[in-house]
Amino acid sequence: MRLRLLAACLLLSSGPVACTAANTNVPAADASHAKTPLPFIQDDYARALAEARAKGVPLFVDVWAPWCHTCRSMKAYVLSDAALARHADRFVWLEVNTDLTSNAAFQEQYPVEFWPTLYVIDPRQEKALLRFAGSATVAQLEKLFEDGERAYKGGITGAEALLARGDALYAEGRSAEAAETLAEALAEAPADWSRRGRAVESLLTAMYGAKQHEACARKALEELPRTPRSLSWANGALLGMYCVLSLPEDHAAGAALREGLEARVAEALAPPAIEMSADDRSGLYEVRVQAREVAKDAAAVKALSEEWLAFLEAEAAKAPNPQARTVFDSHRMLAAMKLQTPARAIPAIEQSEKDLPQDYNPPARLSTLYRLVGRLDDALAASDRALARVQGARRLSVLSGRADILVAREDTAGAVKTLEEAITFAKSLPASQVSPRMVAGLEKKLSGLQASAQ
Repeated sequence: MRLRLLAACLLLSSGPVACTAANTNVPAADASHAKTPLPFIQDDYARALAEARAKGVPLFVDVWAPWCHTCRSMKAYVLSDAALARHADRFVWLEVNTDLTSNAAFQEQYPVEFWPTLYVIDPRQEKALLRFAGSATVAQLEKLFEDGERAYKGGITGAEALLARGDALYAEGRSAEAAETLAEALAEAPADWSRRGRAVESLLTAMYGAKQHEACARKALEELPRTPRSLSWANGALLGMYCVLSLPEDHAAGAALREGLEARVAEALAPPAIEMSADDRSGLYEVRVQAREVAKDAAAVKALSEEWLAFLEAEAAKAPNPQARTVFDSHRMLAAMKLQTPARAIPAIEQSEKDLPQDYNPPARLSTLYRLVGRLDDALAASDRALARVQGARRLSVLSGRADILVAREDTAGAVKTLEEAITFAKSLPASQVSPRMVAGLEKKLSGLQASAQ
């Protein structure tokens, strides 16, 4: 499900795989698209809405970003599946690239916290009927199609109606109410309810959104034994871990909850294999590494990171094309950094830049990796290339990374100027596309540099 909550896909986080245009005429990583049997309209909500109204069908929206590896995984491995062709007439299909400032109005009307986010919208009222955060298999998508259609048509009762109501509340941003309603759905549903797994995922996502972190972790441990072993089960363990890792380090119940949920995440990685994408499996490794870091277990962090990186390298070697292979770049980079061997990731990402010359992500990542290995001139050149290709709010992260390079070059004045440029640029962007946390981080970094220069 790779909800990038803690490492990369939460809007404009400041980590190594986080946000990274002046040149707004450059397409945002068109090469990240794989062919899809679904007739997606690109970045034109008005047109899609009009077509949905004319056809009398709901609107299905894939909200994505070129920097989000899970979004790219969905495009390369799921939305490209020929089995989806039979669903082409069920919806009008729209994809929304959140790097584009032209999509700010859509984001203001339909806010997103996690990438990717899938919406089903009733075009008659412009009302979101369903909002699903994260990745999905083809089978899961088909259930989402059914749920979206049923909510559009109405007439459902019982647990199904509560699930639809919870979906709608979450889509409206009413996370606490959504969580309450989804919990009611699970309580009312029979033990063999076919949507139990999906309802558990949606409930835990809503609880996370409502910042009910301890309750979320406890609910995950409560519901997992009642949930069939599946991708939804694995996602439930993952979401529970995200909630635990959001608790203060000194939280009284934190260690016990972390231990219980880390065991479930390890179980999700163990045989028998659960059907999931390599990107989803990588996310389970990532959260296990994070849990061991919190536990200050350096040996386990190293062992898990080595296993994680070996897995990613093997999966990348099997990728059918460059677009699919780049799905693994950000995690390969992160795992190599955890191992304190950043150079290990450089050749793969250099190849990605050669294969996808319009994609800003490879040079943005290379600028960090080169800096970490002391290749500061190369880092600055890679930053230049990323800035020439990136657009929208993602530019902020590239500028933040550029400031780090300039600090390493002992050019404090240049770093200050770069951060000032980033903050000015942030203020020029639509509010719906800028993370206040990112801006606060830039301001804090600037203040620190200014103080050190005095």
